[in-house]
Amino acid sequence: QVQVVESGGGLVQPGGSLRLSCVASGTIFNIDAMRWYCQAPGKQRELVANITRDGNTNYADSVKGRFTISRDNAKNTVYLQMNSLKFEDTAVYYCNADIINLRYRRQYPYWGQGTQVTVSS
Repeated sequence: QVQVVESGGGLVQPGGSLRLSCVASGTIFNIDAMRWYCQAPGKQRELVANITRDGNTNYADSVKGRFTISRDNAKNTVYLQMNSLKFEDTAVYYCNADIINLRYRRQYPYWGQGTQVTVSS
């Protein structure tokens, strides 16, 4: 079975920083793209950042220049460095990874459980 496990969420003041981590484990053959999404109460889930296996990145306009997505393929891990945090960044952040599962030999998008980020003074 494949799992993704997140950590790093919490309460932070405006202008502060957090680093989210997500580790994939289990019957993994390969991991392609990895992503971070956010979802605020009553709102749609939105893409925050995407990173390919080779390290090419894309960001939502609202986080460009503030957030950085990165990955460590040897550790099956994706990170989201969040700087200059704003009130509107408050949301549950979800990890997503396109993983080839050895059990099924097919690529499938796996989701983490989500981690709460709260920006408040």
